[in-house]
Amino acid sequence: MDVSLSNWEKLLGMITDGAMAIGLKLLMAIIVYIVGSFIIKSLIKALGKMRSFKSIDPTAAEYITTFIKAALYVVLLVSIVALLGVPMSSVIAAIASAGLAIGMALQGALGNIAGGIMLLIFRPFSVGDYIVAGGEEGTVRSISLVYTVLTTLDNRRISIPNGSLMNSTICNATVEELRRVDLNFDIAGSEPSDKVEKILSDVIEKSEWALEKPAPQVLITAGVPGGLTYTVRVWVKTSDYWDEFGELMKEIPAALNAANIARPSTPISVSK
Repeated sequence: MDVSLSNWEKLLGMITDGAMAIGLKLLMAIIVYIVGSFIIKSLIKALGKMRSFKSIDPTAAEYITTFIKAALYVVLLVSIVALLGVPMSSVIAAIASAGLAIGMALQGALGNIAGGIMLLIFRPFSVGDYIVAGGEEGTVRSISLVYTVLTTLDNRRISIPNGSLMNSTICNATVEELRRVDLNFDIAGSEPSDKVEKILSDVIEKSEWALEKPAPQVLITAGVPGGLTYTVRVWVKTSDYWDEFGELMKEIPAALNAANIARPSTPISVSK
């Protein structure tokens, strides 16, 4: 009877000691979680107040903040698991396996997400800009983490994966305040150059969209069979580009015809 009682006391003591050890670990884990959460929130808050971070696109800033916050919580949870006595080798192996599986399954999507974040950070274009990129061109309607959506001049909607967009050359036609209209006109070599230049200059002078600074130019830029190529260069506000383009393409040939200016056999060429 005494032996049986002694065994129960030992067993009870072992259970009590084990419970206290586990309880202590759980208490430490809770304390670490509370303190770690406070530190993470403080770091995220400090990050949001940084001047360089405020200059980033709000959408990109939100995703970057979410990613950093998630990474910090992963580190915190791994620390808590280690504190509870779980072998770190098993935890690291499980995390690596899960990361590899997720990465393999979402390889294309992750590449597009990375491209979207880079686009939102470096901003080679914004919503409303007209761009040529990835073999397509149009007005940017939206920029998400995965796709950039363009609307073409004939009102088609094109979605370009951000991964391929970041690896292509991007031409932004509307980001600058000013843009130059360049037009080439082939004139017969027998026509006096001074007369031709004055006709072209008069048309430019009458245009309501042509800017005085930078000054417009009328130049002889090349020779063609039977004549010369006259290049008209006119600076305009970017928003007025197509208005000026259309007006010059209409008024210059009309003025040349009214003055009976002869052309060589080669047609008018236009450089955009």
